[in-house]
Amino acid sequence: MSEQAHNDLADAGRRDILRGAGVAVLAGMTAAAATLTQSAAAQSASGMTAEQRNSGPLGARLQGVQHFGLTVQNMDRAFEFYTEVLGGTEVFRDGDFQGERIHNTLLTDQEIEARERQVNPRTMGVPDLGGGTQRLDVRFVQFDNVVIELLQYRDASQPAGSGNSFAEPRDHMSPAYPRSMHICFYVRDDVDFNKFIRDLEAESERRGMTQVRANRVITVTTEQERRAAPMEANTNRITQGLSEGWELIYCKGPEGEQLEFVKALGPVKKRFADAFTARQQMVAAQAG
Repeated sequence: MSEQAHNDLADAGRRDILRGAGVAVLAGMTAAAATLTQSAAAQSASGMTAEQRNSGPLGARLQGVQHFGLTVQNMDRAFEFYTEVLGGTEVFRDGDFQGERIHNTLLTDQEIEARERQVNPRTMGVPDLGGGTQRLDVRFVQFDNVVIELLQYRDASQPAGSGNSFAEPRDHMSPAYPRSMHICFYVRDDVDFNKFIRDLEAESERRGMTQVRANRVITVTTEQERRAAPMEANTNRITQGLSEGWELIYCKGPEGEQLEFVKALGPVKKRFADAFTARQQMVAAQAG
């Protein structure tokens, strides 16, 4: 076998491993999602009219969470991470959005705040979609039970996907800041969590995604110490209290975004299952 053929075969094997890992990470709540879909269908078939629904509680008018949005600096890099590393599937991409309608839809509150402060909106990171100086591109990535939307605001002169972003990224992304959000991925029960984190960091580093760094459960004071920590320091296992059975780690993504990876086992898994069942019963009662 030629060296090129060997490399191609190795790359194909690596892709299969990663695809399998991505499915393992992100398929954990398929059953719950299916149950939720069935619940919504049952509610629809309950005989409730549109008028009754529109006069009911706000919660009864929802179908759940459709997607989480993440504004990125580099669209291609983020898309590669969420599809090739974590195994998501592209739904579609669209872009070059501009004009007053989309500008007002997304940015009215920031324009008002800028006027109240008597400053140029551009100094607050508000792009000019209305005038077309900046544009918005989006890509949707499907996981088993939720969609992630990647958004990039760029100057009109920049190429879609690979062009520079309109605003610089925030340097400090501590999850302790109010208004901070994170994306949490559900790891399958039978996955070796410590190994998953190690493999995630290694694959991301191989792709040049140096921001992808997971925290450790032991105290480290330098990046060198973090990297040298034993693999068993990758997972925080909760063994008492209401969260018993919860396993988690916090990790930055390729854009510096805050990610979390979790497993829910034992008592805490039952708590979530019971809460889900109780919500189904409540929704059914409201629909009846």
